[in-house]
Amino acid sequence: MSDKINEQELLEVLAAKTKVDPKLIKLVLKHEQTFINNAKANSKGEVDIDNDDLVDYVTAQRDVKLDELTVETILDAEMDYLMDKGLAGYID
Repeated sequence: MSDKINEQELLEVLAAKTKVDPKLIKLVLKHEQTFINNAKANSKGEVDIDNDDLVDYVTAQRDVKLDELTVETILDAEMDYLMDKGLAGYID
């Protein structure tokens, strides 16, 4: 995760918003980071992540016992948090 992100604060916000155990959220975020790290950047250096592909990747991991909706809820809440902090956005 980026140095600009307070991981503890992020986990607390996501846990409050999603009602999911912070340990499970941390696991989802770990797999998300692996997926993003393996994604290819475009010519502008931007990485376009398809949310459905990301959710499928995370739920396919053996140690993730959450359903797709829960994983998607966690990732959506994380994106809201990052956008509020000005650290992420959507590409049109």
